[in-house]
Amino acid sequence: MNSIVLSILLLSIGASFIQRTTGFGFGIFIMTMLPFLMPSYGEATTLSGLLAISTSSAIVWRLRSYITWQRLWAILLTFIIVSTIAIFALTRIEDHILRRILGMALILISFYFMLFSTRLKLPTTKKVQVGAGTLSGLMGGFFGMQGPPAVLYFIQSEPTKEHYMAMAQTYFLIGNVMMTGVRAYNGFFTETVAVDYLYGLGGVIIGTVLGAYVFKHIPNRIFRYIVYAYIGISGIIILITN
Repeated sequence: MNSIVLSILLLSIGASFIQRTTGFGFGIFIMTMLPFLMPSYGEATTLSGLLAISTSSAIVWRLRSYITWQRLWAILLTFIIVSTIAIFALTRIEDHILRRILGMALILISFYFMLFSTRLKLPTTKKVQVGAGTLSGLMGGFFGMQGPPAVLYFIQSEPTKEHYMAMAQTYFLIGNVMMTGVRAYNGFFTETVAVDYLYGLGGVIIGTVLGAYVFKHIPNRIFRYIVYAYIGISGIIILITN
C-alpha cells in the first residue's frame, strides 16, 4: 500500500467518523489534505463528494423514518441551483481571500450560537430555508464544504438529534449526487478519482460504524454544542490550511 492510498484510507476514516458523529464535516476534514494527493482541486472535490455520498447513504437508510420532506425541499432546491452556478465558475475564481473570510465567519458563528443557542429557534420558513440554501450552495460549489449553513438551520429547527441527522444527511446526499454530476460534466470525474474512491470506501465503512456508536451515546442536551464546537474548529482548519 503506497503512501497516497494509505492517506486516502485514513482521511476517509476520519471524515466519515466526523460526519456520522456530528452530521457534517466530511468535506471540511478530508479537503485539508486531499487537494495535495489528487492531480487537481476539481478532482479532489469530486472524490470528496463521492465518498460523502457513500457515508450519507448509509445514514439516510438507517434514519429514513425521521425525514420530513416538507421542511427540506426549499433549502435543497436553492442549494442545487446556487451550487451548480458556483461549480461552473470554479475555474475562474481566486478563492484565497474567500477562504480566509469563510474561516473567520465560521469561528464567529460557532461562538455566537454556543452563547445564544438557548434563546434562538430558527423558523422553518421559506425565507430562512432559501437563505441557508444559498450560503450552503456557495460554500459547496466553491469549496466542497456545504455543511455549516445547512447544519445551523437543521440543528435549530429539528426537535431531536435523530431528526437533525436524518434531515441533514438527506440534504447532503441529494446535494452531493447533484454536484458530482455537474463536476463529471466539467471533466473532474476521472479514472484517478474512480480508483481512489475504491481505496477510500473501506475507510468510509470503518469511520461510519465507529461514528454511529459514538452518536448513539451522545446526550441530546449536549449534542448541539458539539456541533457548534466543530463548526468553530472547521473555521480554524480552513484558516490554517489556506
